[in-house]
Amino acid sequence: MSFKILTDTSANLPTALLQEHHISIIPFHYSIGDKQYSCLNTEGFDGKKFYKAMRLGADIKTSAINPQCFVDFFEGFLLKGEDILFISMSSGISSSYHYSEVAVKELEEKYPDRKIRTIDTLGASLGEGIFVLRAIEYREQGMSIDETYNRIQKEKACMYQVFTVDDLMYLKKTGRLTGSAAIIGNMLQVKPLLKGNENGEIVNFSKVIGRKKAIDGMAQRYNMLVQNPGEQVVGIAHADCEDDANHLISLLNKKKPPKEILTVMYEPVTGSHVGPGTLALFFLGDDKVRFR
Repeated sequence: MSFKILTDTSANLPTALLQEHHISIIPFHYSIGDKQYSCLNTEGFDGKKFYKAMRLGADIKTSAINPQCFVDFFEGFLLKGEDILFISMSSGISSSYHYSEVAVKELEEKYPDRKIRTIDTLGASLGEGIFVLRAIEYREQGMSIDETYNRIQKEKACMYQVFTVDDLMYLKKTGRLTGSAAIIGNMLQVKPLLKGNENGEIVNFSKVIGRKKAIDGMAQRYNMLVQNPGEQVVGIAHADCEDDANHLISLLNKKKPPKEILTVMYEPVTGSHVGPGTLALFFLGDDKVRFR
């Protein structure tokens, strides 16, 4: 193994897949009341229970990963003589990437012979996780850490992330929504279509009446913007709305079926910001796709 691939729990990948490819993760933490939790094992996460609690009013708080946690996490691998590629959640919605950079500056002085590369994916959930999968693929092809890093740095501009939520309150409450879209509200069954922009921030670009039209709108964006679908893994994440995820899968497969569709339940930290009922789609387009 030429280098170690690391990520955080926001990458939202199945635990078995991470273990199979020896990917280590640093956890985001969340709290309910006075109890703190993390989700290092997706198989042990009861998403239905978690999102039911949110629907009933549970107040979920989250925190960024601080620099010392990153120092401790990275150093364990550096001490083994391993180079590190860390694939991170978007700096546009979390300060954790910045804190990882602070840790790297400290560790580079202590371990001058080791390579530490960090990638701000400008994404979250499978908008981050798909790049972990691509890093695995490139490493297995024999690419070096720098070749893998450079490839993903270019590809991240091509990641399109589109989603709809049941209630904008969660994004508004946690400050994850850029601009004035949070005032749309929930009247008349208005459903927003949101995306990750070129800075990795969440912006609203459209709104429709009704959930079905929102899902149709996501599929339309895919059909219009996807590049080489038969060669890529497309991601779907949902916050306890499996039927809607299955409907979206059927729409994607009608015109431009991808090589594979990876479907996951939103892990609790990212899920707590977007809220129950969120449905998200992640795929690769061209290098201008984030502007569309």
